[in-house]
Amino acid sequence: MPKRAGNVIDLDRVIRSKFVRDLPLVALGCAVAALGVDMFMVPNGLAAGGVTGLATIIAELTRRAGFEFPVGLQTIIMNAVLLLFVVRTGGARYAIQTITGFVLFGFFTDLFAPFVVPLGDGDLMLAALWGGIVSGVGYGLVFRCGVNTGGSDTIAQIISRKTSLPVGSTVMAIDVAVCAASAPVFSVENALYAALSMVLMGYVIDRVVDGSDRRRAAYVISEYHGDIADDVMYEMGRGVTEIAARGVWSGKNRPMLMIILDRREVSLLKTIVAEHDPEAIVFISDITEAFGEGFKELGE
Repeated sequence: MPKRAGNVIDLDRVIRSKFVRDLPLVALGCAVAALGVDMFMVPNGLAAGGVTGLATIIAELTRRAGFEFPVGLQTIIMNAVLLLFVVRTGGARYAIQTITGFVLFGFFTDLFAPFVVPLGDGDLMLAALWGGIVSGVGYGLVFRCGVNTGGSDTIAQIISRKTSLPVGSTVMAIDVAVCAASAPVFSVENALYAALSMVLMGYVIDRVVDGSDRRRAAYVISEYHGDIADDVMYEMGRGVTEIAARGVWSGKNRPMLMIILDRREVSLLKTIVAEHDPEAIVFISDITEAFGEGFKELGE
């Protein structure tokens, strides 16, 4: 158990220990992402957004000029420069996690490059699909550990601080701009496939980060809330929270039940509610993670 100072948990100690414990998984994720870049993306001229995409473009231009500028080294240099502009925002912990991510990724990218066999030569669809999948799995493992590899997110933070533009929209704009910038260097076809790979990569990252932790939050409004709550607790084995609610039109006070459950349990909840009150109001939303009793621990 973490030590307490009064009523305050030593969060720094908890996070540091978790960071050290997750380092092997972070390294594995960076290595997998680097393999995706080296096997599919760079050899086929797919600059799928971000700093890595920009480095792919520069590496091709320098190769044509007669010298090599490794992609991994470029990503380390660019991310290090960008980090100087945002390190005050995230503090030392953010800086350490980000540096770890982009250094490991850049190191593995240049380490594997001379040895891996490029795949998908001449088949841009194959390269785009598998490049997005493999890289997405790698990045997803890194992000799942609370670490990041810099890139578009860092640039977006800098722009957002100066212009108040949303970070998410800025990241998307940057990635699209990098894909577009690759068209004159490689081809329009390459740029389009790079964009496809970028979209697929984002989807895979979300699936890896969320994994099996995706849950449903169900809200139930019914006159028979007590009976429904009993069945949910004792038949489904799920906790129930009553939230005070009042109908504006009817003026009646009626508790609203909130239940966090697995996707597989949604149909059972609907059956329970329908048995007690077919006219009950039920709405269900997605949640990406759930912590606490009955779910995973908050420190995981």
